[in-house]
Amino acid sequence: MRAAVIESAAGRIGERFMVWFLTFSTAVVATQTLILSGALDVSEARQLSATGSLSGALIGGTMFGAGMILARGCSSRILILSATGNLRALVTGLVLTVVAQASLRGILSPTRQQLAELWTVPGGSARDLLAFAGGGSQIGMLIAITGFLLAVALAARRGIPRRGWAGGVAIGVVAALAWTFTYALSQLTFEPTPVMGISFVGPSADTLMGLINTPALPLTFDLGLIPGVFTGSLIACIVAGEFSLQGFEGGANMIRYLSGGVLMGFGGMLAGGCTVGAALTGSSVFSLTAWVAMASMWVAGAAMHRALDRRGPLPEPAPNRLSEPAGIVMSPGTGRSLSETR
Repeated sequence: MRAAVIESAAGRIGERFMVWFLTFSTAVVATQTLILSGALDVSEARQLSATGSLSGALIGGTMFGAGMILARGCSSRILILSATGNLRALVTGLVLTVVAQASLRGILSPTRQQLAELWTVPGGSARDLLAFAGGGSQIGMLIAITGFLLAVALAARRGIPRRGWAGGVAIGVVAALAWTFTYALSQLTFEPTPVMGISFVGPSADTLMGLINTPALPLTFDLGLIPGVFTGSLIACIVAGEFSLQGFEGGANMIRYLSGGVLMGFGGMLAGGCTVGAALTGSSVFSLTAWVAMASMWVAGAAMHRALDRRGPLPEPAPNRLSEPAGIVMSPGTGRSLSETR
């Protein structure tokens, strides 16, 4: 999503936007298909059943969107890049995680709660965009199929390579399968098991605190997600021969990354999710607050990118296939982004 925001802020719809749109539409159509078939029930998921915060979605989404541009990656991308030897991502991710934990249960928790309570919406139909529009699963399926067909048509016209098609569709399907997996567990176990999808900010904080405070982590979906993604990314980069250690380049550069981590840590907890937890997982079930958070992330991210693009004096690391979105490179000496076809 970050790369898609950068492309749209630059005034063009490129490969990264198309891959994100394909991922998003696949997640929505797959999730709505499972709901309509009866294989999935998300009525008890926190994105719909619990009291939501529109102020949290707006403010938190804005903070997260600005932070992901400063840190050059959202929470999930930072986790993935950490596994490739990117020490900038590793340190930024640790800062993000600590701030998220402080926002959830620590010193920043009262501030987060005050901001969240400025504008709330009750759980149930008031938080369900489909119910709010007077429709149901059939309307959701119609919207999902329309979006998916549009994404396929645009991606085909843009000439997206096979790797983009495969990655976009696969991630969208995985987002839907996560809902189904946790729903199946909730039906099989005697212990209360929440129905949830994929998210990274909260689980990252819980995983870090679990490693610090407990000798053994509980076998939960959230706590398995973070080491699972890290391990998969590590294996992939080793097989591809892309593992390499990278560090910060100057103090100003480091401040930018860490500032982004702080904004994402607090903003993600306030918004109720990140570019995956809110903008992909929550939006796939048409949660009102998730769509508001996604829109806020997009607008704030585009605004921050334009501001940095005009300023442009900070030294940036050399672009490579893992650390820069395709088609966006930094002009030497100016720091400004230039369009380039790879």
